[in-house]
Amino acid sequence: MPRRLPVVLVTGSVLALWAAPAAAQVATTPVPPPANPSAPPASAPVGPRPLGRAVGDAGTGLAVVRVLPNSAPTKTIMPGAGDKLPRQPAVEVGFGLAGAQANSEAYLSYEKAIAQAAPGGVAVGGAGPQAPGALAQTAPPGNQEPRTGGISPPATPLVKAGALSGSVRARWSDTLGPCVGTIADSTTELASLSALNAIPTLPGVTDLTGVFDAPGLDAAGDRAVVDGLKRLTGPLSTLGGVLGDQSALLSLPNTLSARSVVELVDIPGSANKAVQSTSTLRVASVKVLAGTPFEVSVNVVSQPTLRVTSTGDATTSSVAYTAPVLEVVQGGKSLGRLDAANPELDIPVGIPLPGALPGLDDLPIVGALLADGKGVQEALANGLKKLDLGVLRLSVAGLSEKREQATEPFHGYRLGATARMLDLRVLPTDALGLPNLPPALARVSLGEQVARAFAPTGGVVCGTATQTPQSPPAPAPQGMATPPLAYTTAAYHSVPLFWTGTALLLVGVVLVAALPRRRKT
Repeated sequence: MPRRLPVVLVTGSVLALWAAPAAAQVATTPVPPPANPSAPPASAPVGPRPLGRAVGDAGTGLAVVRVLPNSAPTKTIMPGAGDKLPRQPAVEVGFGLAGAQANSEAYLSYEKAIAQAAPGGVAVGGAGPQAPGALAQTAPPGNQEPRTGGISPPATPLVKAGALSGSVRARWSDTLGPCVGTIADSTTELASLSALNAIPTLPGVTDLTGVFDAPGLDAAGDRAVVDGLKRLTGPLSTLGGVLGDQSALLSLPNTLSARSVVELVDIPGSANKAVQSTSTLRVASVKVLAGTPFEVSVNVVSQPTLRVTSTGDATTSSVAYTAPVLEVVQGGKSLGRLDAANPELDIPVGIPLPGALPGLDDLPIVGALLADGKGVQEALANGLKKLDLGVLRLSVAGLSEKREQATEPFHGYRLGATARMLDLRVLPTDALGLPNLPPALARVSLGEQVARAFAPTGGVVCGTATQTPQSPPAPAPQGMATPPLAYTTAAYHSVPLFWTGTALLLVGVVLVAALPRRRKT
């Protein structure tokens, strides 16, 4: 019977992938307390026992869509703690999740090594169940071959995904513990992906009379914008008709893959090992508004890799991140390059004011192009008037890390980090005069990466210890010795008298049978 993996994994998988980097120990099934608080602790294991102690995990998500980011409070059982924690999106949908985990301190044996490839996951207000249809492998016992297969992505109106395939492998030794090289390895490959063919946080109607009220415009300006929105092919939720069944805000037409690995590596000059967690992503290109006159290509020049290594020592532990380099192109012209030095690029989304573009005022203006493919700058020079209602903000290299010296469950050093390859956020401007709009309308993240590692001081010791059971010591005498009981009846002597008489009778029988008989003459 297959074991049921704990929910903490890909919510290990991997809805935990969306949280801030935490250097805390990898979560597993908690150790149950004894029923009687005064009961003695559990006995020590008998037989070979691995000396190595190591904790680490890595997770990679190909795509995560967030609706109304930072809008829902974080739920917690601690009174008042929810106000101090970051707020969660109203809805999150993740696709192509790969998680790897190692934990020598796990209570259940099969939680010591876990590799999982999940088709996706959904969270509402920060709470998400375990995703069905995932590939998983656990250890011990160790697995000689990985488990591979296809996994079906969940159906959702926010994201459409092509065929998914996964490969997982988990290893652990009963005698050497984590000292098996690669402990957990998970890979997810996705054929294609498109996200957000509509923005549900924007109105789904074209007539906003009585609703639209821009702070910087007078009543005449508001009426001009409302009239301009009426002429658009579709409502604001489709960016004026740009989005639809054949087009999406963001899409990946080519194969992309995510990989997460937890392993032990050599420490220079030491016989012990370090815990290393690695998250890698492989993407060729990303399309924004694909299939529309405003299509933007984001070409991935340099692939991102996140690697966290803990040697147990703060001076030699490290976080290594290869930041992505992205080239943004629209209409054959470069809009800019995204890298660690230039982490953000804005693409404005506006509407032409009445009469500004005869024959072209049924579509908005996105970026540097008009609906007919001509440049916006030239049109502005010829008298075009437009109003920017929103911004598509692209950003990269959001690395965040945390380090700390730890004493539980063992003395050592742990560190963790998260990063994203590409963030696409839909932001309203002050000119979008709609009530109760959040700071961000929607957010799509590609290549979410998290890695954590925790090694004991001096590194992971590879070896085996044998624990032999010891006889309990004789109990010490307590108080005075018990006095002999008083004889209160003759029954105390009846049993020994009975057996004594029986023994004498048997002896007599033997003697009579053995002596010779004298014959009478």
